[in-house]
Amino acid sequence: MAPSFLDGNSLFNFVVRDGNGVKGMVDFGLSEVPEQYVQPPEERIDKLNASTHDNPPIDLSKLDGPQHDQIVEEIARAAETLGFFQVMNHGVAVELLESLKDAANNFFGQPPEKKAVYRKGVSPSPSVKYGTSFVPDKEKALEWKDYISMTYTTDAEALEYWPQECKDVALEYLRTSIKMVRKVVEILIGKLGVTLDDSRIDGLIGSKLVNMNFYPTCPNPELTVGVGRHSDMGMLTVLLQDDIGGLYVKMEEEMDGKRQGDWVEIPAVPGALVINVGDTLQILSNGRYKSAEHRVRTTSTKSRVSIPIFAIPKPTERIGPLPQLVERDGVARYREFIFEEYMNNFFSNAHDGKKSLDFANNI
Repeated sequence: MAPSFLDGNSLFNFVVRDGNGVKGMVDFGLSEVPEQYVQPPEERIDKLNASTHDNPPIDLSKLDGPQHDQIVEEIARAAETLGFFQVMNHGVAVELLESLKDAANNFFGQPPEKKAVYRKGVSPSPSVKYGTSFVPDKEKALEWKDYISMTYTTDAEALEYWPQECKDVALEYLRTSIKMVRKVVEILIGKLGVTLDDSRIDGLIGSKLVNMNFYPTCPNPELTVGVGRHSDMGMLTVLLQDDIGGLYVKMEEEMDGKRQGDWVEIPAVPGALVINVGDTLQILSNGRYKSAEHRVRTTSTKSRVSIPIFAIPKPTERIGPLPQLVERDGVARYREFIFEEYMNNFFSNAHDGKKSLDFANNI
């Protein structure tokens, strides 16, 4: 017998507690979005009136040629303004990217009970978590998304505990893309006029998470969001989009004919990866680089997948503006803290724009 999606407790237990997710609800057949997923008007995404961020992807292969300095400038400029950019010739095989999307669809296409074994509290490993929305217990309106999150510790642990449907391709994606992440981090730190030793960079990108996100078809996409407004907590995020699109970024400043505060869509470009700046990099740069506020819309035509890798500091890492920049700027715009404190705060609150950065404000 189908559960009642009109009753809030029944819906919450079915979707969240029992691990059926949004997909489990959609598979029962929905003609309209349940009330718990209807976003307040100010949080809805106006697809028809949004513009597109049409800058071409940055060709990373040119870092090895005569255009090296130009590419470095393009990367730094993007990090200083929008906080988002796309890259091509990034070292991750296009065939692997296609396999990743297939693996994500295969995982989420399983019966609910196969996915629910990875729910928090019952998962065979604390590094693997299947869930829905972000912090369902604290959200005024739930997000139209299911996910599997895999924290990397060792290859052996990943091969033992990550889901069979995706572990091999997810590991290969992590191995190849993290080389690119390190290169981009070194470029951005270098553009600040600072040199960090290898052990410090290891600490800043020493923790890695691979997520697979699934956004089921939605009967009323104009009323919902797949992910609410937020910035990422780490150094950099690498994102693989499928061909459906739906990722929107908020303009930090006026540029290219678009106004500050406008939301622009990051189009899906075949073979490209999206990179965005996280809160940690904004803090380290003393505000020069911008962690990008972003969100995701839903669609009524086809389910969507995206696969991000989050490169974040080790929990014990001390984070604060780099001393050389504080001396140069004459002010520390953020305080120093242990990253684990920031992470705990981030995961304890519902998405709310860049409010996560308040934790680091130098008050």
